[in-house]
Amino acid sequence: MRLRTGAVLVVLAAALAVSAIAGLALGPVRIAPGRVLDIVVGGLSGNRPTGAFASIVWDVRMPRILLGAVVGAGLAVAGTVLQALVRNQLADPFLLGASSGASAGAVLVIVFGAAAAGFGLGVPLAAFAGSMAALVAVYAMARRGGTMTTGRLILAGVAVQYILSALTSLVLVLAAHPDQIRSVLFWTLGGLGGARWDELALPAVALALGGALLLTLARPLDLLLTGEEGAHTLGLDTGRFRAAVFVLTSLVIGVLVACSGAIGFVGLMVPHAARMVVGAGHRALLPVAALGGAVFLILADLVARTAAAPQEIPVGVVTALVGGPFFLWMLRRSSRTEGVTG
Repeated sequence: MRLRTGAVLVVLAAALAVSAIAGLALGPVRIAPGRVLDIVVGGLSGNRPTGAFASIVWDVRMPRILLGAVVGAGLAVAGTVLQALVRNQLADPFLLGASSGASAGAVLVIVFGAAAAGFGLGVPLAAFAGSMAALVAVYAMARRGGTMTTGRLILAGVAVQYILSALTSLVLVLAAHPDQIRSVLFWTLGGLGGARWDELALPAVALALGGALLLTLARPLDLLLTGEEGAHTLGLDTGRFRAAVFVLTSLVIGVLVACSGAIGFVGLMVPHAARMVVGAGHRALLPVAALGGAVFLILADLVARTAAAPQEIPVGVVTALVGGPFFLWMLRRSSRTEGVTG
């Protein structure tokens, strides 16, 4: 298993490099891959080339590629952890309302709390609060009598999403300025077009610290897969553990959504694909999901930039077009496993 996991990580790392080069090379202005490599190598060596191509690569596309990799990896890791916490492979930051909650919190601060947003951390903190509130609400509604069924989980997630969508629509109606309306639409649809170098540090730190902490919790996450009684027997306080990991996961989701808006289905599809390749053990699953999520979102953003050029499709639309049919397929498969103990 270790050898296979190592091989998978090497393949995914190579796929990440190829997708990043493709993202840097393709767009309204196409740049030869060899020229892209020259610009990147020159910049990393401290001898950054000058000219229009170098500016496009370094100032426009590189921050976007890096943000896509960070957000994709973070959403995939968050989805993997949420699926373990609720013991349901249909769990996802978007489907469980976490992304919608983060978007609603960020939008409220943007429209009604401009002073708080001016401090820089106002939007991420509001996104975290909204993400945490949504997750807690869905979990509380879906769990009844010590059990959590797929049907209740999905219905609770849909209900919370409808409420948050209505709240966001209300804010959109009340927004006074066109710039605020555009910001609200950005949080609703998701996108990486606003990526800037000075905004990459916060999501990168959140992913690095959150991912490292979650990786240290791989064994307790594995214990949850044995069921409530089995985890208790093996010494895990499931209530406290779930609460702590919910907070940590919500923090990561909130920071990521504050930078990219609500991007759905990454945390649903990627963990499932990774689990099919390396199994359910989280020590291998989490890093594989992270790399897979980074590759997937970079490629989805590439499609969003080029499919209808010169117009740009929100990347959340692309992930939904792929993830919607995948979700229906997963839902059909899980219909035989109702009544999962939570």
